[in-house]
Amino acid sequence: MNQRRYNIYFHTHTISGIIIAVLLYVIFFAGTLSFFKDDISAWQKGKSVVATDYSQDYNYLIDSLGSKYNLRGRNFDFFLLKQGHGTYVNMSTSQDTTISKPKPKAEGQQGRGRRGRDDGDSAYFLHFFTDKTQSSYAEGYDMGEFLYRLHFLAQLNQVPMPIRLGAPFGYLLAGIVSFLFLFALITGLLLHWDKIKSNFFLFRPWSKWKTVWTDMHTVLGIIGFPFQLVFAITGVVLIVNFFIISPFSKLLYVGEDAKLYQDLQYNREMKVDYIYRPLDKTVDFNAFVADWQQQWNGSKISRLYIRNYMDESMEVIIESKPDSRLNFAGSGYARVQMKDGKVLETKSPNYDTNHIDRVKSLVYHLHFGDFGGRPLRIVFFLLGLTGCVVILSGIMIWLVARDKPNIPVYKRRFNFWAANVFLAICLAMLPVTAFTLIMVKMLNKVDQSVIYSAYFYSWLVLSVYLVVLRNLTRINKHTLLLSVVLCFLVPLANGLSTGQWLWNTFAVRAYDIFFIDLLFMMFGLGCAFAYYKVKKDGKAFKVSV
Repeated sequence: MNQRRYNIYFHTHTISGIIIAVLLYVIFFAGTLSFFKDDISAWQKGKSVVATDYSQDYNYLIDSLGSKYNLRGRNFDFFLLKQGHGTYVNMSTSQDTTISKPKPKAEGQQGRGRRGRDDGDSAYFLHFFTDKTQSSYAEGYDMGEFLYRLHFLAQLNQVPMPIRLGAPFGYLLAGIVSFLFLFALITGLLLHWDKIKSNFFLFRPWSKWKTVWTDMHTVLGIIGFPFQLVFAITGVVLIVNFFIISPFSKLLYVGEDAKLYQDLQYNREMKVDYIYRPLDKTVDFNAFVADWQQQWNGSKISRLYIRNYMDESMEVIIESKPDSRLNFAGSGYARVQMKDGKVLETKSPNYDTNHIDRVKSLVYHLHFGDFGGRPLRIVFFLLGLTGCVVILSGIMIWLVARDKPNIPVYKRRFNFWAANVFLAICLAMLPVTAFTLIMVKMLNKVDQSVIYSAYFYSWLVLSVYLVVLRNLTRINKHTLLLSVVLCFLVPLANGLSTGQWLWNTFAVRAYDIFFIDLLFMMFGLGCAFAYYKVKKDGKAFKVSV
């Protein structure tokens, strides 16, 4: 490789990598734990999904709403949770103006979003089929949801922006980070291409610090390159698909975004005119769903829509996804007129797979690792952790490479403080996550605001404390020791607060709760071993500033 190309790859890789280092670590760490989102949710609530028998009782759900509201003419949207043990329910005001009087909107007020507040006559809430309980989105918020949304920086959407960006700030920032990460990956591969074979397993732990970090960064980066490339590409597609699709909506659809998203199977036209004639029959939604599940063998219902409830114009739309272990790609859809049971539209998730299904399924399954059960998610989890190590070692390489006598003192001082802040924020995430899990178990009431306060305030306090240490070796030791203590306290807090000790959850086959306790015990053991090795054999690391 000639020197000019090497310099281009080197500087592009270095600059793009260091700019996004902290945010990329947050995305990787939170995303890695998000592979076990459902397990974390079950652990926090103390209610195992895998060890509980339940049925999706839509009749009970609608009847319970009927005791509070007049349901005639309303629209219902059911967004089922991934494991099917619960659903988000969005109930609109009635299309019948004798029941629901339309309320004028304040100037500039937008329609209620999926997680918006209800206006007293509509409702949005989370219903669990397992115990038939209901809660608002904020009340049902848990650490699984928090970490999942943190991995695409959704919490930053609440930051007020002085200018209109065309997309939520957190999503946009996560998309930019994913795009720059793609640049860093490709340039990093090209940078090491000539020595990719000879240095594939090269690791020299007893050499000088720069060599240690470089070997770790290079070896783990190359081994994990396919995984990280997949995540960079799918992350860009999932987060900033609006910007990818926008040119096509302007050129091919003449600005008709709704038509484009309908063709891409993100939205469906479900407008049904209300005719003010009561439906003279009862509807068994449980039987309706069971019938379609039987027809679509091996598929899971993902969404259910009811339009103009108990009016003669009433229609029910059902969507499903095939079991990824049986059919990797596909989506099912049926639209039924309830007056006479006439099927207006249908698409089998098992046999009517099209190109859009294949592309969307490929992106979703590769990003979420949900097509091979828990073993595959553990593999993805381990590869995600290697990504975290690559980011940390990249920060250290960047610092050590610039700690030279020929570099002006003010530049070396800036480089040290940048690395000091970066590492403090990144390394604080594990003990902070463990601390928050302990808090949600020990507190009587936990909702979205409690989780936000516990996580972000503790993260801020610990990060400031580590920055003040001004010593990278001490930062490493302190976070390792704190992680050991807090990670071992996670299963202890669960056992003390609920009586669900590891041996109990394993005995009753509550493997989702058991796994989280075991995972944090393994975190604790790993950090304890690392702390022991660092204290016994670790070399002092100093920066000349």
